Amino acid sequence: MKRQPVFAALALSMLSSSLALAQQQKGPPPPMSFFVTSTGSGKGADLGGVAGADAICQQRAEAAGAGNRTWHAYLSTSGPNAVNARDRIGQGPWFNAKGGRVAQNVSDLHGDTLDQARVGNTLTKATALTEKGDTVKGFGDTPNQHDILTGSQPDGRAYTDGADHTCKNWTSSSDGTAQLGHFDRTGGPNTSWNSAHPSRGCSQENLVSTGGAGLLYCFAVVP
Repeated sequence: MKRQPVFAALALSMLSSSLALAQQQKGPPPPMSFFVTSTGSGKGADLGGVAGADAICQQRAEAAGAGNRTWHAYLSTSGPNAVNARDRIGQGPWFNAKGGRVAQNVSDLHGDTLDQARVGNTLTKATALTEKGDTVKGFGDTPNQHDILTGSQPDGRAYTDGADHTCKNWTSSSDGTAQLGHFDRTGGPNTSWNSAHPSRGCSQENLVSTGGAGLLYCFAVVP
């Protein structure tokens, strides 16, 4: 009869040790290496070019305490020396502000293989958080801001049809259009996270009218 308290104490000690070991093995969450900007530039799709967009990502990351890495905006450009968004964002993996993994690598992010396309990346409304760790208003919210500037085809590459899909390489708030993705994978002609439909124009008003705010995807090139 006297052994029961001893056994109970031993079991409790073993349980505590197991929990402590599990916590040690789990460790802290990975540092943020992906986010959606909490606000746009305020000038529509005029971001000051790709360099200006990168600066926006870097500034937002620094404000969130993640400025010790190099950040790039997920944007393609147009023209003879077009740049592919997928080639600008490093190799991954990428994690949001709460440590949730968005994609393991570039191929996983874009579904390059049949298996990857079938499974898909984990980018959704629940994981596409801002640099502050907040969710972004999406389809069904007021206002709807699920349109994200990308200028890209679904595979993350630039358009080659000669049309302007990048608001003059992200320098115009008047002429042209911008290809947009839906971070929440909901609404519109399709649910692509990076290539759902074009904007009505390049001004802030045009971006807002189609369900956006001029927001960007930002990736840490070196997580």
